[in-house]
Amino acid sequence: MDDRERAIEALYRRDYLRYRNALATVTGSYESARDVVQEAFTRALKQRRSLRDEQALEMWIWRIALRAALESRRNGQATTAPRMELIDPELVEPERDPALTTALRRLPPRRRLIVFLRYFADLSYSQIAELCEVSEGTVAATIAQAREELARTLRASEVRT
Repeated sequence: MDDRERAIEALYRRDYLRYRNALATVTGSYESARDVVQEAFTRALKQRRSLRDEQALEMWIWRIALRAALESRRNGQATTAPRMELIDPELVEPERDPALTTALRRLPPRRRLIVFLRYFADLSYSQIAELCEVSEGTVAATIAQAREELARTLRASEVRT
């Protein structure tokens, strides 16, 4: 086993649940996300020699995982890159919190994606910026706007009930 294989395996063991939970918001279920995570790490192992910067391993695997999630959602149609505008995450169990589900659905897809990457994938601002190809300032502003919008929507739903 080479160093890259060990690094990929260590990342899988350490962060499997984080990948599964975040990707479930893209695939629609924990079961399909489990398969996507396994597929993503299998691809990463097979393609490990194409990784240019070992410091970028985690973001490289996130790109592979998002691509696999999109393919899963599109019934296996391959995609050359995890085009962020195609990713439209949603809560896996919307019935658990209908008000939050409604509030999240009101966010524009790009804003919702950044929220999901931050709070479901637990990615840092710099990681989200790299993955979405935007600046960290844009990530910070987007999250601040999303929080305000979510708070407004949730307050309004409390008033109605």
